[in-house]
Amino acid sequence: MPEQQQWTIAATEQPPEWFIQAVKQHTPASTGIYAAQLLWQRGIKDHQQLAAFINYKAYQPASAFEFGQEMHLAIARLQQAYNIKEKIAIWGDFDADGITATSVLWDGLGQFFKQNTQLIYYIPNRLKESHGLNNQGIDNLAKQGCKLIVTCDTGSTNIEEIIYAKQLGIDVIVTDHHTLPAERPPVAAIINPRYLPREHQLFNLSGVAVAYKLVEALYQSLPNIAKHPLEDLLDLVAVGLIADLVQLSGDCRYLAQMGIQRLQADFQQPVAARRRPGVGRLLELCQKSGDRPTDISFGLGPRINAVSRIQGDASFCVELLTSRDAKRCNELAEVTELANTRRKSLQKDVQAQVAQKLTQLDLSTTSVIVLEDAQWPAGVLGLVAGQVAQETGRPTILLSTEGSGELGVGSGEEDSAPTPLARGSARSVNSVDLYQLVKDQAHLLHRFGGHPFAAGLSLLVENIPLFTAAINQQLRQSLGSTTLTPTVQADLTVTVADLGKELFLELKLLEPCGMGNPVPKLLIQNCWFENSWHRNQQDWQGKKVQYIKTEFDIRDDSSRSAFPGIWWGHYKDELPIGRCDCIAELDYNTFKKRYEIRLIAVRPSVNSALSTRNSPLILDWRNFTTPHSPLPTPPLLLEDCPTNWDDLRAWLRRCLTISSSQQLAIAWSKPNLQPPNQIWLTLVGIAKYLSRTNQLVTRVQLLEKIGITDQTLLVGIKALKYLGFTVKRQDRYLQITWHPSDNAENLAEAAVERFLAAVREEQFQREYFAEVPLSTIVAIASSDNYMGTNF
Repeated sequence: MPEQQQWTIAATEQPPEWFIQAVKQHTPASTGIYAAQLLWQRGIKDHQQLAAFINYKAYQPASAFEFGQEMHLAIARLQQAYNIKEKIAIWGDFDADGITATSVLWDGLGQFFKQNTQLIYYIPNRLKESHGLNNQGIDNLAKQGCKLIVTCDTGSTNIEEIIYAKQLGIDVIVTDHHTLPAERPPVAAIINPRYLPREHQLFNLSGVAVAYKLVEALYQSLPNIAKHPLEDLLDLVAVGLIADLVQLSGDCRYLAQMGIQRLQADFQQPVAARRRPGVGRLLELCQKSGDRPTDISFGLGPRINAVSRIQGDASFCVELLTSRDAKRCNELAEVTELANTRRKSLQKDVQAQVAQKLTQLDLSTTSVIVLEDAQWPAGVLGLVAGQVAQETGRPTILLSTEGSGELGVGSGEEDSAPTPLARGSARSVNSVDLYQLVKDQAHLLHRFGGHPFAAGLSLLVENIPLFTAAINQQLRQSLGSTTLTPTVQADLTVTVADLGKELFLELKLLEPCGMGNPVPKLLIQNCWFENSWHRNQQDWQGKKVQYIKTEFDIRDDSSRSAFPGIWWGHYKDELPIGRCDCIAELDYNTFKKRYEIRLIAVRPSVNSALSTRNSPLILDWRNFTTPHSPLPTPPLLLEDCPTNWDDLRAWLRRCLTISSSQQLAIAWSKPNLQPPNQIWLTLVGIAKYLSRTNQLVTRVQLLEKIGITDQTLLVGIKALKYLGFTVKRQDRYLQITWHPSDNAENLAEAAVERFLAAVREEQFQREYFAEVPLSTIVAIASSDNYMGTNF
């Protein structure tokens, strides 16, 4: 059975004041503290980085010719084909990255080569062929008179097939982002960002982005030929980038940001005026509007991927993405939607069967999960493997042994029948390099390919036990004493009162999210669920699909209002009864026009190790508008907003020294701050009044009246002295007298400025502590050298 998840919270450090203020400029509706915290945690730590991260216009993208000699070779070969009117074939791939890459080359190269006569495309059938080039397909292209193949999202390691193409008089330009071969293949050119240094801004490009860079270079090399602007391709680039498992940093982020803008702009056009009616219809079918990266990752991406998973042949998807014929695109979009509906149903069936097989596995002795079944459809195995890997914390390989049409070589005797192959998909987790793990067992495999997070493979059915034992032993040896545990990481701790438009818009600054910059995960502690219900999803034709989701309202003590949420793939009975902790993502539902959370993980509050006697050590009662809920043992109440971490740590130490630990309730309100100048005039006015009336005042009375700290008051008293005031201490009281002098104002100017600066710093700290995430308070207040918290 899947193990108990380990929950962790991202290591936290306080961003400096200037950084919070810089982020705040981009979040006018809120303080910006949550976004600043996340950006700082994720390595955005200077003005230039911040500007380029948030606004693509401030980013300087890399030239397509950063690929060096290979790009020059590719352009020279394309120019040759242009000059002598050779026939070119685009060889694509059947996943969303490969389909969009093919579409980018089809539209992009189609500006230079006449489509369907000079330019054609070929996409392998997922259920009959593997990723990459194959001799049968090359034969077919040779018969059609092709002299040049341009691959996209594939081809780097197809050495034998490239040599075969060359023998038939066909040159190959490879554009790809997958693992490199040991030696440069015998190609006309190979454009692959893995040849670049790891820190290069183009290093993380996916297949569609590499294809775009080739077209970009061609546009620059043959100017004034293309009729459509290069930027028209960016919406397709965004779809492929976000749907694929690549790190959205550097040019990847830039291209995705630009592409989402174009995707949204096109969708907002009247249907008849859309450049991509097929994309628009797909967005309508999945009830999205194209303005969010999640519209791609949860909407367009899965639908494009579903076609090859269910039908094998996904060639028509290129037409769906590139055709201007709205009627034809509507038909293709509906075929795509039906494939996705079928995919969901199949995936649910396979998930149930895999869950059953997992009960028979001892996970304590299993490092890599390898499961097989003769009935499993190969098309959905990668999706299910990904879910199992997440739930168990172990790399997962699922294999289908049904007759897939691909056969291995028999024993060599003339009368022996060919041996059927098992085909399947592998998904990784916990930073385990899956590609290397599988590659080390290459001697047992028929074919394999992929990258560190996902791989496809085929092997003789009889080799499965040997492969399973070998790959498990290999990972056990490399892990040593490290144990594999399913882990979910939260980025911020929030309350139900924090959820909504302001927080959503603040977190939206981080979009588009992906690997290296994941969607922010929010920890909500001590909450409970109401009004939960589930149903089978309906497809776009109103038919029921075996794919469920639970809807609910979430509440906690921070607000009288509930907040809506959904939990995909779960029944309402799976929600714990009573107080819980949960990890969720905040989202906006375009269809229902509401903000909601998407539940990622949930468990009863009693499991929280950040707790004393089954309740949190620090209660967040800031900005309460209702009485606090009664607790068996009243917490220590901290109602004054601190201005430094030492004050908070002192309170926490007090809690921990009390027998069996007492809770600390942070219960300060949002500060109502006066302008520093006004505070100075108030201090001078009080001083003049006390001098005139001869009254005494305590330090505490003065602090309360002016609303500043002791430290800042000392700076203020020094400034008063320059104005001719004398401050004497009498027991617990202060006596203030005034002997004004003509030039006092000039002498006091620097001292007054020091006081105003002290007030500004203090006010900034108060604003910070009014909004600082609870996760940061827990982290920093409880440890001087905090590195991370497991709970």
